[in-house]
Amino acid sequence: MLADLWPLYGLTIVTPRLQLRLPREEELAELADLAGRGVHRPDERPFLTPWTDGTYTDRAQAVLQGHWHQLASWDAAAWRLGMGVFRADQPIGVVTLRAQDFTVVRQVTTSAWLGLEHQGKGYGTEARAGLLTLAFDHLGAAAALTEVFQDNHSSQGVSRKLGYEPDGISVDARDGEALVSDRLRLTLQRWRERKQPAVTVEGMDACRVFFGL
Repeated sequence: MLADLWPLYGLTIVTPRLQLRLPREEELAELADLAGRGVHRPDERPFLTPWTDGTYTDRAQAVLQGHWHQLASWDAAAWRLGMGVFRADQPIGVVTLRAQDFTVVRQVTTSAWLGLEHQGKGYGTEARAGLLTLAFDHLGAAAALTEVFQDNHSSQGVSRKLGYEPDGISVDARDGEALVSDRLRLTLQRWRERKQPAVTVEGMDACRVFFGL
């Protein structure tokens, strides 16, 4: 019934080891708990928006509010799709695909987090490859963008593996400090030139109107 009323709940991406989909409420609570327990080492600050600062409860509630806000504010002209990452039905993180004026600019941006205990196993690369398959092969994107702090070596590595190329820098303010990020771009041509993992996308036809297609 839920997928009938809100077809995005029927959108599923399957990679060799993972499944990406919108979490149900109990699964969302598990993801919130996972984030509350930590998504990076205490000496790291990998996100421009400092949602991982603070307490366990602060992080957990940020995940809940962020997910609910994305669903409630969905607009075909400016959307943000936050999908739970599941390994053998266990939630291990969240990957997000977002775009503004997609039907005109044909560009998407990705972001992600994984629970600490699930990092370093290639899940981040595989999950982003799943998102990019949706973007390029099913939505018709021309390019995918990401911004990464220059000292975020793990995220930089994921982007390099997937074929992203340098696209300049951006400078943002956080806590009175100027922070430099590398802008990275993956074009459709570059995506098709590289060998990708086997990915299946299910339920897309019913969702096309949500993306303005």
